[in-house]
Amino acid sequence: MALNRIALYYAFTPLPDPEAVRLWQRALCEKLGLRGRILISPDGINGTVGGELDAIKAYGKATREYPAFKKMDIKYSEGGAEDFPRLSIKVREEIVSFGAPGELKVDDGGVVGGGTHLRPEQLHELVEEKKAGGEEVVFFDGRNAFEAQIGRFKGAVVPDVETTHDFIAELDSGKYDDLKDKPVVTYCTGGIRCEVLSSLMVNRGFKEVYQMQGGIVRYGETYGDKGLWEGSLYVFDKRMHTEFTDDAVTIGRCVRCEAPTSKFENCSNLSCRKLTLYCADCASDPQTLRCPDGCTE
Repeated sequence: MALNRIALYYAFTPLPDPEAVRLWQRALCEKLGLRGRILISPDGINGTVGGELDAIKAYGKATREYPAFKKMDIKYSEGGAEDFPRLSIKVREEIVSFGAPGELKVDDGGVVGGGTHLRPEQLHELVEEKKAGGEEVVFFDGRNAFEAQIGRFKGAVVPDVETTHDFIAELDSGKYDDLKDKPVVTYCTGGIRCEVLSSLMVNRGFKEVYQMQGGIVRYGETYGDKGLWEGSLYVFDKRMHTEFTDDAVTIGRCVRCEAPTSKFENCSNLSCRKLTLYCADCASDPQTLRCPDGCTE
């Protein structure tokens, strides 16, 4: 039986002809039998693709042969093509939709003016260094708020955002101005959202901004569940969530009965379908698989 894997990657780099890159990527993925989602813009590429291990390796090798993607970091996880409904490759104004394409600056070295990249080991060194000086590092979640319901860095600030488009208004609201003089570490699933978020924060006067290099995925590969992370990692494919080890704690709670759970389900009301945490018992009955306070749709 063939081994399967999912590859998660991104690269911020100027692409003068995104449409040509799209056509090349589609031909490459179809040849290798891969499925997943790839976004391409004048600022770079962002993708998650699944397939047989040999095909995934061939894809990574071929993609890195393009000069602009030569140093692209590719992260691998359990899963395969069956975790995606189809192959989708599109050209967009942004490869991660913050609604700020004119504000983001990208050159051959990546995002200009973003946060300082920290490898997992460097993150721990920073935390210890600041603690020794009487300071505390602030972890700032760069994901949609619901993702943090099942996993986050301990004590993290979780902004009230439903989509990445909400971050600019959230930052401009003033509610995080007290963090502008503190060491802030942004983090997200694979690192891409923090590339943009950290630059937006620097532009708004946050003085000491860092970002988790490789995101939660790289941190989990390094420390598993014995570090500063707790819970499960939400992923945008059929798996819905993954755990780094069997020791992962379950921090999510069912909206109906508050039983521990990491499983998101759609509301049984077909006109709502809101994605919410439910335990197996409450999810088994359409009457309890509904928004407890009434559907907002």
